[in-house]
Amino acid sequence: MNQPSQSWPCMRLESKGPHPKVILDLSVSPNAKRTELVGWHDGALRVRLSAPPVDGAANEALRKWLATELGIPQARVTLLRGASGRRKQWAIDAPETDVSAWLASQSALRT
Repeated sequence: MNQPSQSWPCMRLESKGPHPKVILDLSVSPNAKRTELVGWHDGALRVRLSAPPVDGAANEALRKWLATELGIPQARVTLLRGASGRRKQWAIDAPETDVSAWLASQSALRT
C-alpha cells in the first residue's frame, strides 16, 4: 500500500506532457571543497558545489551529482531556470515517491 509522499517546500510536480516531472528548487554555492547537500535556504535545497561557476561547469556538475544521488541517468535531469544564478530549478524525470524518499534520507534536512 503506497503512503502519500511527504510534502517538501523545494519540490512540486509539473504535469505538462504525458509523464509528470518533479521540479526541485536549489540554492547553490560554487567553489566548495566538496559537493554536498547542507540544508535549506529560503525554501530551496542548499547545495555546496565543488565546481567553479565557469562556462556551465557548475550546472553540469550539479546535473551529474543529482543524477548520481537519485540513481537515474543524467539525461533525466534538466535545468529549467537559473543557468547563471545561484537559485536554480531542475526537472527530474523520476517518480515523486523516489525523489521524496531521497529527500527524507538526507540527514542535513532533518530538523
